[in-house]
Amino acid sequence: MAQENNSDLVQQVGLVEAINKFVPTLKVKRLSENATLPERAFPHSAGYDLFSAVEITVPARGKAKVPTDLSIDIPPGTYGRIAGRSSMSWHHSIEVGGGVVDLDKNPVFVILFNLSDTDFQVKVGDNIAQMVIEVHATPEILEVQ
Repeated sequence: MAQENNSDLVQQVGLVEAINKFVPTLKVKRLSENATLPERAFPHSAGYDLFSAVEITVPARGKAKVPTDLSIDIPPGTYGRIAGRSSMSWHHSIEVGGGVVDLDKNPVFVILFNLSDTDFQVKVGDNIAQMVIEVHATPEILEVQ
């Protein structure tokens, strides 16, 4: 490709394609045989579905920390934002605690809050949340008067 500046590239192939050109592959390691790789439900889905690696009960009016048994190598300049699933919220009153997947490669888990009066059963392989990869900036801090 000829020497083009970034604005020319964006105009030629569009913003999404330009971003994808500069964002490396999302590397994922399974930490157990129960781990399911993240996947997008549709080609244009913004988020990657995350799945439970364990059976666990989210008690009524309680919460649970649900392992995915995945270690995800987030590309530099990005982070993974853990987000809820509207169908779980609507049908079961289950909300996802906001979360961030950083570059630390620690095992990824999802915090589920049960807002209903009924226990909620999570099974191995259940789709429990989604992860959206977002670009971020980390500017230096400058104290001012």
